[in-house]
Amino acid sequence: MRRVSARPASAMVFAVLASVLVLLVVAQFFLAASGAFDTAPNDESFQPHRALGYGIVGFAILVTIVGALARMPGRLIGMTGLVAALGVVQGLIRAIAAAFDDAGGASTTAGTLVFGLHAVNALAMLALAGSVARRARALSKSATTDRPVGAGDGTGAFGPAVGSAP
Repeated sequence: MRRVSARPASAMVFAVLASVLVLLVVAQFFLAASGAFDTAPNDESFQPHRALGYGIVGFAILVTIVGALARMPGRLIGMTGLVAALGVVQGLIRAIAAAFDDAGGASTTAGTLVFGLHAVNALAMLALAGSVARRARALSKSATTDRPVGAGDGTGAFGPAVGSAP
């Protein structure tokens, strides 16, 4: 006999969305690598990477809202919001790095070093999104397997199992 928890469906939806967020961040790494090795001009070759970056920020905000509505633990909601905030930081890093460019628009050493933080921040986003997804899956599993007291200790709804020791 299984008792239905108050939030199994919403916890499952949050877990699925958190997993999709991880997949989007992984796809972002793919698009960054594709843009880096493309022969087209930088603005053109990184356009899909840039567009998905904006989408990730919006999707992370959506997942944060779903987490709040699903009454997920506050730390998990905050971590999901932090993924969105780190996505905004990605754009700021790009803008700061571009501010170091010379008059001709070529990157300087300082700009390149600052832009290196873009990759480090992306790794932090991936780790954080992965942690959110892992915790959300664990919560959704515990929400769907919420059992009454005595479950799993050899006693069933009608007493001890046949042949079990007292």
